[in-house]
Amino acid sequence: MEPDSLPTEVILTKPSQSLGKVHLDWNPQPGHYLDLEGKTYAVLERRHRYQLKSGRYRLQNIALYVQSAQRPIEKSLVEGRWVIGEASCRFNAKSELIRCAVNPEGPCAGCRFFEPLSESEFPETRSLPS
Repeated sequence: MEPDSLPTEVILTKPSQSLGKVHLDWNPQPGHYLDLEGKTYAVLERRHRYQLKSGRYRLQNIALYVQSAQRPIEKSLVEGRWVIGEASCRFNAKSELIRCAVNPEGPCAGCRFFEPLSESEFPETRSLPS
């Protein structure tokens, strides 16, 4: 069985419930977004389940733990990975899951807490084109 044809169970974290099993043609990781039955979910965790068969462990299925979310409009590419929000702000979490501690819902534009990093503190980044 190919890894991309394995059944993937999608589990909503709050309230805890299974949204069903699907066969995905890609491998969503934490921080990615998944569209399922017209709704968008943020992937929080990915777990693999194995089965011992003929003396070897084989990947049996995958579980994705998700929460309902909207795809973020503001993104920045930091050192090869996308993060939410304006990465040049001192308070940005540099995370795919949370923008920052002081304004987690955003937007970054016009935020009264925005404090730019100096060039020496700032990693190589690109903003998402509009």
